[in-house]
Amino acid sequence: MPNVSEPTMRTVPLLCRLTLVLLLVAGLVPAAAGAAVAAPAPEPPGELAPTMVVLDGSGSMTGPDPSGGTKIDAARQAVHALVDGTADGAPLGLAVYGTGTGNAPEERDRGCQDVSVVRGPLALDRGELLGAVDRVTPRGYTPIGRSLQVAAEQLPSEGPRSVVLVSDGEDTCAPPEPCEVARTLAESGVDLVVHTVGFGVDDPAREQLGCIARTTGGTYTDAPEGSDLQRVLPRVAATALRNYEPTGAPITGGPDAVAAPTAGPGDYLDTIGQRETRFYALDVPAGATARFSATVAYPRVPDVDTIDDFNSLILRTLGATGRDCLRSSTEQQNRSSDGAPLTVATVWDGAEPTATGPDGCTGPGRYVFSLEWGRVSAGVPARLPVELSLAVEPGVTDPGPPGVLPAAELTPGGTEPVPVPAGATFGSAAELAGPGAYTDVVRRGEFVFYRVRLEWGQSLAYRVTLAETPGRGPANVSFARTVLYAPSREEIGQVFTSYNGAASVLPHDRPALSTHPVRYLNRESTDVAVRPQSVPGWFYIGVQVSPPRDERSASAAPVPVRLDLSVGGAVEPGPAYAVATPGPAAGQADADGRADDGGDTRDGAWFLPFAVAAGAIPVIGVFAWLRWRRRR
Repeated sequence: MPNVSEPTMRTVPLLCRLTLVLLLVAGLVPAAAGAAVAAPAPEPPGELAPTMVVLDGSGSMTGPDPSGGTKIDAARQAVHALVDGTADGAPLGLAVYGTGTGNAPEERDRGCQDVSVVRGPLALDRGELLGAVDRVTPRGYTPIGRSLQVAAEQLPSEGPRSVVLVSDGEDTCAPPEPCEVARTLAESGVDLVVHTVGFGVDDPAREQLGCIARTTGGTYTDAPEGSDLQRVLPRVAATALRNYEPTGAPITGGPDAVAAPTAGPGDYLDTIGQRETRFYALDVPAGATARFSATVAYPRVPDVDTIDDFNSLILRTLGATGRDCLRSSTEQQNRSSDGAPLTVATVWDGAEPTATGPDGCTGPGRYVFSLEWGRVSAGVPARLPVELSLAVEPGVTDPGPPGVLPAAELTPGGTEPVPVPAGATFGSAAELAGPGAYTDVVRRGEFVFYRVRLEWGQSLAYRVTLAETPGRGPANVSFARTVLYAPSREEIGQVFTSYNGAASVLPHDRPALSTHPVRYLNRESTDVAVRPQSVPGWFYIGVQVSPPRDERSASAAPVPVRLDLSVGGAVEPGPAYAVATPGPAAGQADADGRADDGGDTRDGAWFLPFAVAAGAIPVIGVFAWLRWRRRR
């Protein structure tokens, strides 16, 4: 597939699910309509999902590992690598099965109930977990189905949760069948994602582990021998710990413009139904610019025909009484069933200080934004969460330096690459602390985020290198791309390609993706990609690798990535704002949803971040991916 760099496709994957990654490795011894709504201060980014590791202590783990030693020896080393690479304080727990009995026929009844919880998903205790792993004595049966039930019971009752598994064989205790257990948990309201790793498994075991993953929307990874397990297991755990939960203050959109709740600048969370329209009001002071964005994360749905696989979001600006102000934005995307969230955004700058009129679409006052879920793909739930972000930028008395400066250039760095685990959403995006090289690993089916702070006058340039991985051929082809976002979550640009395991660079037709130095008057550019680069703040880099074309492929490995980043440009004073608006640290709307007033300022920290959180949603569509966009 060719490399493209048009700002026309935008997916911000986000996964609002309980993620279970069963690690069967080794045994172990024991708001009302019309009301004003104020957004709270943003939550600290980077929270991790509570995660349970489930270790397989069945008798087969005493068998030889092709790379030397026994399977249990290799499993111990892999778990050491997992624990050593996990962040301090991470909510990581441990359970084990198969260590309390032998595997004789007369022990089967007890052995198939033999699942022990060593530690719940509390703050990481390396000594306790590693000590327990080192005392593992594999002996018994393999009750995978029962271990799924026990693992789910240990996790919190809400929010993102994870479990991690590597098995060297099939369940030996069914019933219950592992796939049926996973399906039952999901159908009973426990949104369960299971990532599985097969450690030197045969075809029947690979199929069973793959079935668990597919049934719950997870991924399967093959580890033929111990050295592969040591490489794969920490990556699976890092994926499991990533937080996929949408965020925002609760709000309920009104059924029409008159009933719309009045919200202050901030981040909100609502739901929207199929073909429903929701209404939200925002007070816009004289001369100010309002920004509104919304994201809906469409879940993965199997076996949806391409012609029935479209979703669209339509955002309109209205006067307080519902009059159409003739400003709208439409975003449409196919292959939404692959798990492709969709973001729509608009900017309203019609509150001119001297303009007034009876139509409600000029001058300062209350404006209403309507969000419609228009086109609906087959198989999606009747209602889905929607993340909303509202910001108000005051008018200016001096816009600052004129002219759009040239885009940044990527300059080679001489420092050693720094490992940085990405976040799964905008809110948990990993900070890239200035120019240099950074490394990470992205699993097939993930969309991950990094962020870079730019002040007035600064710009960035970056490129992404996808390293070589095992596996070739059409079955292993994935869609890979990187997307650059402004602080408003508006897309600046993107490049994409097909990835079949050979080393690849994004972009490959030029040195880097880049921004122009941040200037207020960039918003007047004739280039629509330059306009969002008119406010300072966090700029976001998204990196995606979709699932392979054949999700059953055992050789489509996670992808090591390297980001080379330059940050340049002299910091400028920026514009002089007519009104001081709180920045992210102090940002609170007052009771009627208006921003605080103040004196003249050149402070560039006015911007209240949009909360279009999005994480790592698997996306399959490599060859038939379309994103359509219309604005007026």
